Amino acid sequence: MNIRLAALAAVAVALSACNTVTPLKADPIKARWVGQSAGKFFAAYSPPYSDSPSGSLTVYNWRGGYQRIKTESGKSTSVSCAATITVSSDYTIRDIRIVADRPGAKGPSYCEELLAPAQG
Repeated sequence: MNIRLAALAAVAVALSACNTVTPLKADPIKARWVGQSAGKFFAAYSPPYSDSPSGSLTVYNWRGGYQRIKTESGKSTSVSCAATITVSSDYTIRDIRIVADRPGAKGPSYCEELLAPAQG
């Protein structure tokens, strides 16, 4: 009886260690801009429309990239991108979070096409 109980416990422990891990998709926008100068970002894509202090950080609200594009489906549409950009006191981007996006000309994210174009 004790052997069966020990075997059952061993199986339960082994099964509890099993789980499905789905890797997170890498964020090319964060990879491109986190650690870079906010000045470089705003010079390239336009200044933010508002900001607010958050401790030693500043959170900027930004919208830009206004364009008319043709999507993969052939539809012509107006697009833009919006993000909150968290910047440290030395004006280094610490986080960038997309808050409004649309399908792009070549894929599901116009913001990704604009802010982190594929190197090819």
